[in-house]
Amino acid sequence: MINKAKNLSRISFIGKNLARPECVLVDKEQTLHIADWRGGVTLIFPNGIQQTIIANGNFKPKPNGIALHPDGGWLITHLGDLDGGVFKLDDKGNLTPILLELNGKPLPPTNYVHIDSIGRIWITVSTRLIPRILACKPNFNDGFIILIDQNGPRIVADNLGFTNECLIHPITGDLFVNETFSKRLSKFKVLPNGNLINKKIVTKFGIGEFPDGFAFDNDGGVWVTCVVSNKLIRVNQNGDKEIIIDDSNLDYISYVENAYKKSLLERKHLDNIVSKKLKNISSIAFGGKDLRTVFLGCLLGDQIATFKTEHTGIPPSHWNPIKLINADFS
Repeated sequence: MINKAKNLSRISFIGKNLARPECVLVDKEQTLHIADWRGGVTLIFPNGIQQTIIANGNFKPKPNGIALHPDGGWLITHLGDLDGGVFKLDDKGNLTPILLELNGKPLPPTNYVHIDSIGRIWITVSTRLIPRILACKPNFNDGFIILIDQNGPRIVADNLGFTNECLIHPITGDLFVNETFSKRLSKFKVLPNGNLINKKIVTKFGIGEFPDGFAFDNDGGVWVTCVVSNKLIRVNQNGDKEIIIDDSNLDYISYVENAYKKSLLERKHLDNIVSKKLKNISSIAFGGKDLRTVFLGCLLGDQIATFKTEHTGIPPSHWNPIKLINADFS
């Protein structure tokens, strides 16, 4: 692995009083859309004005992943302690269930949602175990991916190692997915009917490197955020890795890795990160009119980290939205 990590001093922060801003997206107008643990989404407009939209009613979802809906508003995943699901939230705070059960069973706590460039909805569930921390160990694979299209919702990949973010590559059409506690970035070929085949491991990660979110650049690279280690790693087309940002503490990484190898990870290992500046980075989005500004979501901070890069991101699917394939989910 090449380590060209730049000085942390180049990182600045935007936003204030954010609540577990795990997922960050950037729209074409350069507004940030950020998951808000209080039950909705926070927007940060280009002029710096901040707006939080919380779901109406007594039920407040715990948004982990979000996707910009082509008709306005967002799809959000509910990462509850005991339950999950996917909901649509509009800009007035109205919350509509989209998918709460599958094959007659309630969805477990639900991690991520992605709407691709042809209107299909992809959803990840990290594990069937509750609490989820029980699945944070090596060689445990019960996560899965759900697809919603014209044929309705169904599982298209199973037995994954703590399924996290998944995205369709805008150029190749492959589906990439992070398997966090199997420490690997994987990809599938996507058939015309949406089925996933030919799983390949793009790369494996090292000590304390637990891949969470990612984004694509225009040079064939995949930029991966690693929770715990606070690393941002660029993976090239050959699977080789370059460390872009590294805000890890070796003693703490060793402490967590030791517990992980013994299958003894607890919340205390994940929720008390030792670092200089970053607060357990979990997602990444390219923004700016030239797509050379990086934004990083996180689990333990209340702001979004940002910096400039010489690489150019690929425009995400929501920059050119189309109708969802299945009108019942629009």
